[in-house]
Amino acid sequence: MDIQNIIKNLHPLETKVLLTYTEKDALTSEKLQKELDYKEGHANQAFSWLSGKQLLTVESKTPHTFYEITDLGRAYTKDGIPEARIINFVKENGAATLPEIAKSTGLEQKDVGSAFGGLSKAGVLKMNAEKKAEYTGSEIPSNIKIAADLFDRASKAENGQLDNASLSAEEQKVILNYAKKRGAADSPFKIIERETVVYKLTKDAAEVAKGLKNAGITGKELGEVTPQLLSSGEWKNQKFRGYNIELPPARIIPGRTNPYVQFLEHVKDKLCALGFQEYDGPLVETEFWNGDALFMPQFHAARDIHDVYRIKNPTHAKEIEEPWLSNVAATHKDGGKTGSRGWNYDFDHEFTRRLVLRSQGTVLSAHQLHKAEIPGKYFGIARCFRYDKVDATHLSDFYQTEGIIAGKDVNLRTLLGMLEMFAKEVAGATEVKYVPGYFPFTEPSVEVHIKHPVLGWFELGGAGIFRPEVTRAQGVEVPVLAWGMGIDRMALMALGLNDLRELFSENIEEVRLRKAKF
Repeated sequence: MDIQNIIKNLHPLETKVLLTYTEKDALTSEKLQKELDYKEGHANQAFSWLSGKQLLTVESKTPHTFYEITDLGRAYTKDGIPEARIINFVKENGAATLPEIAKSTGLEQKDVGSAFGGLSKAGVLKMNAEKKAEYTGSEIPSNIKIAADLFDRASKAENGQLDNASLSAEEQKVILNYAKKRGAADSPFKIIERETVVYKLTKDAAEVAKGLKNAGITGKELGEVTPQLLSSGEWKNQKFRGYNIELPPARIIPGRTNPYVQFLEHVKDKLCALGFQEYDGPLVETEFWNGDALFMPQFHAARDIHDVYRIKNPTHAKEIEEPWLSNVAATHKDGGKTGSRGWNYDFDHEFTRRLVLRSQGTVLSAHQLHKAEIPGKYFGIARCFRYDKVDATHLSDFYQTEGIIAGKDVNLRTLLGMLEMFAKEVAGATEVKYVPGYFPFTEPSVEVHIKHPVLGWFELGGAGIFRPEVTRAQGVEVPVLAWGMGIDRMALMALGLNDLRELFSENIEEVRLRKAKF
């Protein structure tokens, strides 16, 4: 054993223990706190470090259970436990229903019901023909007196705790009726389980202690020079710990932006550089903007409850903006002024106000249409929510980048060029293909697919030219290109990932090593 090397690496917490005790002493955290004025954390650190140097061994481990009184328990001590309060109330006021007892005693109905069940079983109370609890005249059970005594003792204890070992078998049985390990806020006693560990120094510890004494090390050496020591000059009379300059420095981890957030910002910068204006909107939308304004019939399969998340409270918006509500309702019914025949059904004005979590980014485009400049280019990055099976390329909540281009001269060729830019320059794909698609709100419609090196071909998003039923209902007469891309899927390529779930990994080290290809 290299004693000199061990001595150089001892902390003052360890040094004091080695110089104060011998291998005959039984050491516990409480002993160090009392005799060396250590805090509990300091004592545990000293034990851990000494054990790592094989200067300390575990002699024994003894589990202990304590019952700590809570604020509710202190209230019971002051006002009486539920059983006693219920008995006293019924004895003084006569038979009463359980809700009446709860209201008069200030107890929760669940506590009254639970207490009445026990008292009824013990024969102290009974439910009469009028469904009221009445006193039977029987003697008060001993467990109620024991419980009252336990609460009184715990409230007077210095730390509010009762040691299970100090309780009789009957007291242990009673207190368990009032105690919980978890959720202790609604329990008068909280169960605390601890383990008393007894340590003993090894024979080698005696040799190290001897070396410390020979070197004149006391454990009181200072580890740093403070401004107070310098200003007072007291540092001249102090001894300082030696420094090991060969120790590796502490790892410094500077803060940095999450790679996925960087990617989202990159997409925004790219589109802004191309002259697009950004728009945004709320996560909670009405069925009107989420689907009706996009000429999706209210009976369409995509409007099924399993495809959107409905809001529980409130369930509906108060109103929908006019004249867009009337225009869209007329378009659905008979085409309105759009030149279409519509869907030929009576538009449901109650359904259209229903609140849902935004299921598609196109809702942002629907909001923007009647406010858009012509010509104009707009985009948004929207968090969307859709009932879906989670796998490598699907999530139940996801980001979409959504946009429109409005102008007299835009056409399908313009749209395909935008899609290729997204696939190659933003997502970093090398192979791109277009597939005919169908969306209720665009015609023609296309899907853009890219090839992932591991996952193979998958859909990046959909696009098309808004139908007149969508644009004219909002007062727009020029062609409008619309696209919606799964930005999470773009990130798979850009960040070199094989599974969408990795974007939200809890492994911080893995996230730190992740780098984008832009």
